Amino acid sequence: MDKEQISHIQLGVLFFVFMTGSSIINVPGPLIGKAGNGAWISLILSGAAGFAVLAMLLYLAKRFPDLTYVDYSRKLIGSVPATVLGLLSLTFMLQMLSAMVMDVALFMVSSMLRETPLYIFTSLTLLIAALTARAGIEVMARMFMFIVIITALFLLSTLLLSIPEYMPQHLLPILPKGFKPVLHGAYFSFGFPFAEVFVFGMLIPFVAPKNRGRIPATLSIALIFNLFTLSAATIGGIMAFGPYAGEIPYVLYSMARLVEFQEIIQRIESIIGMSLILGSYMKTSITLYAISLFVGRLFRLQDSSVIVMPLALLGFITGMVTYDGPSGWGASVTSVHPIWAAAVFIIPLMLLTIMAVVRKKAG
Repeated sequence: MDKEQISHIQLGVLFFVFMTGSSIINVPGPLIGKAGNGAWISLILSGAAGFAVLAMLLYLAKRFPDLTYVDYSRKLIGSVPATVLGLLSLTFMLQMLSAMVMDVALFMVSSMLRETPLYIFTSLTLLIAALTARAGIEVMARMFMFIVIITALFLLSTLLLSIPEYMPQHLLPILPKGFKPVLHGAYFSFGFPFAEVFVFGMLIPFVAPKNRGRIPATLSIALIFNLFTLSAATIGGIMAFGPYAGEIPYVLYSMARLVEFQEIIQRIESIIGMSLILGSYMKTSITLYAISLFVGRLFRLQDSSVIVMPLALLGFITGMVTYDGPSGWGASVTSVHPIWAAAVFIIPLMLLTIMAVVRKKAG
């Protein structure tokens, strides 16, 4: 880690990519289905929880600026408890890895290339992501700066070109069934993507020491942009499809199919497909790198890059045997992920934060 350093801006770009990646395609539809017109309120609630997770990570990073999450957890609670909690956290990180590659594979099979086997997409995505992760965080930071600009332009163009299809009256009533569906939507969107903020506890120490004072502002702005992007896609989906938006699994992709501008720009759904592939690839690369570093620190390996390929293979096998189709993937992400993430990410992080505060006061 002493050999690789990135700027706070590059960390912010990685954070935005990681948080937005595949969620921009997969979150709006199911979220609208659960929360209805109040889906944007659900995002505000789950986004606030995401900010709370980020605040804890930033506090611990300030207390232990040169240590990763695994390193300062061992320092705060001892080696054995830290290893136990680390193994629990690792289970969900591996689940994240397999889920995100299956996510893009299921999208491609259900929407674009229906006759292609799932394993073609999952294996290629993981192979390319593993090669990128082995290249290191500096390479990812430089390369993703360019890719995220292209992806953002694709997403923005789709939202803007869909304006003629928007019907603002679909936004009302906001809470036709009360506040309970909004809480259900917040529960879902907290598990994916906001609980995943936890992963960046492994990456914050890579920022150059001279830039570390700007990390809180940079990551907060990146999370605000992520929340705004998800909210814009969700609100756009409601205005475009009304009450039927919740029945559409890939709202942004469906919006792109409606685009028609002067008979010149039509059916730009392939652009959204490219955005999903790029976003999922970048998020998979970051996750795979973080997991390899997590395992390396947990088991005190000299070089964590050597386990990137075995972890990618494990993610491939897990994804193929765990999910049998879109329904299985959807049930896992909407029901199991939030409580699993809270148990192995948030509760240990809260424990470490409390221990750090208590020890600071005692010292």
